[in-house]
Amino acid sequence: MRLVGARMEVWIRLEAVDEAPVMEGANRLIGPGPASGTLWLENGTVQSQEGAVGAHLHINDGATQNDGRALMGSVEWLWVECQTWSMIPLENLIAARAGSPTKIAATITSPTQAQGAGFALEQGVDALVVANRRDLVEAALSVQAQRGEERSFGTAPAASTTSLSLTELRIKSVDEAGVGDRYCLDFLSLFTEGEGVLIGSSASTMALVHSETIPSTFVPTRPFRVNAGSPHAYIMMADGSTNYLSELTSGDAILAVKHTGATRTVVLGRLKIEQRPMLKVSFQPKAHNERKPKEAHVYMQQAETVRLMDRDARPCSVTELKPEDVVMGWTGHGGRHLGQSIGSRVEER
Repeated sequence: MRLVGARMEVWIRLEAVDEAPVMEGANRLIGPGPASGTLWLENGTVQSQEGAVGAHLHINDGATQNDGRALMGSVEWLWVECQTWSMIPLENLIAARAGSPTKIAATITSPTQAQGAGFALEQGVDALVVANRRDLVEAALSVQAQRGEERSFGTAPAASTTSLSLTELRIKSVDEAGVGDRYCLDFLSLFTEGEGVLIGSSASTMALVHSETIPSTFVPTRPFRVNAGSPHAYIMMADGSTNYLSELTSGDAILAVKHTGATRTVVLGRLKIEQRPMLKVSFQPKAHNERKPKEAHVYMQQAETVRLMDRDARPCSVTELKPEDVVMGWTGHGGRHLGQSIGSRVEER
């Protein structure tokens, strides 16, 4: 296991000014009010003798969780306490802090919660806050020691949203996949030939799906549309995060990508969802080092007007693809939580 971030701290919360910690080893003490060498709470902020250290937040629902997400990047520390202990808010906040200097401190109320908070998303919070009880302090110090044994692999980078380096995807197979929900995405902007969006069943490997800008004998062009595939597929958003197609709503900002890798933001106007026969298009990303990347796939409607793009920037219909053909796509870090790139190991098949 590899953990992201610096060594975790342990904070002990004291009930009285003259109370002594039950054990040595705490990084910080929290007192009931201003006192030398301690932190204290004041009007929703965490204070020290030197000034404000961060924000304090009680999380009891989705709205208060979002308040915590909104504070990322604007405070040094975010100390969170859950009304009812839950791992999910901690995981969501850890994912939201990616690329932010904000550190998270979390209150735990039982020894079993120490490991969950300390290793959440294989990263963990930056501090455990415990009452002045021996069992809690021992549990927190134990997790701190385990964290100290790990090596960091850094914060996972988000995809660049000004330009992308596209890669070759070699087709392995094209198989009938039965009938499924097909999502057409209609935008407020018109696409040009050679432009589309990134779609994939894996967040680490996405195919460049061409817009409906190519004339056809039987149907008119729809230059505002991308026939994007199945509801479980990821799509690259304008900020470098990912969403499932099923999560998209009108007004979302999506990343439009040209065959050159140039990008721009396009706004989704509506989704058109219909039952259609589907194909599973499997491909192998081109290796850029000694390690052979894993095979990935995407599900697309079985129709000649649904196209990917080859390495010569020519749109190619999914119904005409065959093994060893090469199409273009994007590969990057696969670890995602709620669409945010994280340092945790995630395997998708």
